[in-house]
Amino acid sequence: MRLPLSSAVACVIAAGALLFSDRLQAQVFADPNEIILQVIQTMPQGGGYSASNEATSRLAEAARDVRGTLTLEPAIAKPSYCSGATYLVFLKTLENLNHHSPITGPLADKLAISSQPDGVGIWGRWNANGPGTACLFRELQLGENFTDWNSARPGDFMKIFWNLNVGRREHGHSAIYLGTVEENGVPYVRFWSSNQPNGFGQKQVPKTKMAYVIFSRLKHPEMLQRNYATLPRKNTYLAGLTSKESSLTEAKVNSGVE
Repeated sequence: MRLPLSSAVACVIAAGALLFSDRLQAQVFADPNEIILQVIQTMPQGGGYSASNEATSRLAEAARDVRGTLTLEPAIAKPSYCSGATYLVFLKTLENLNHHSPITGPLADKLAISSQPDGVGIWGRWNANGPGTACLFRELQLGENFTDWNSARPGDFMKIFWNLNVGRREHGHSAIYLGTVEENGVPYVRFWSSNQPNGFGQKQVPKTKMAYVIFSRLKHPEMLQRNYATLPRKNTYLAGLTSKESSLTEAKVNSGVE
């Protein structure tokens, strides 16, 4: 019998949270960052970058609720865009934590992509301007958000701000941090996402091109099962960023950046 996240993960999460913690403390179960890096290796390559309605429609087909089961088919999501790519990795990571079994029940519907506006629901938060992933992690208590490069680890989600604007005039990128390298004395940041122009894959850019970064580390995936049902329908701060200006200070406050 296929189990919902609450039953299967504790076996890892729900009976649950205690057994999941015991496994982490005993280092029997890989930490989420390692699983995220493994999931990246299974993701499609290329496919082109596009933020069109067609890309959103394909993304919704790639992460849909089919009769109470979250069905994930990332290869359908071509062309793709950055937040959709990282969200698919997030969902596949949850599936791996769920004993490599699909997530079922009401949570499947909450995680599926179905035209949620920015700031609404789980996907609507992830896809929003500003610190969407970081706000979601804070609200669901999934992990920690921070800006210290020295604390970053490969497998951390990251929101890159290419300029200092947050909100309507923002120029940003949702990605997964892979590390930093130095070439000819210049520090470069490596990351995975759907990147222009090729789509799914790795990229590296000079660190100086990034005006600001917020990292989000998945540390407590078991809290998703505990908190999703009480998540407010809308995050009003994120929902407003489609038409309003914000600031990095407000972004940090709203995402609880440490």
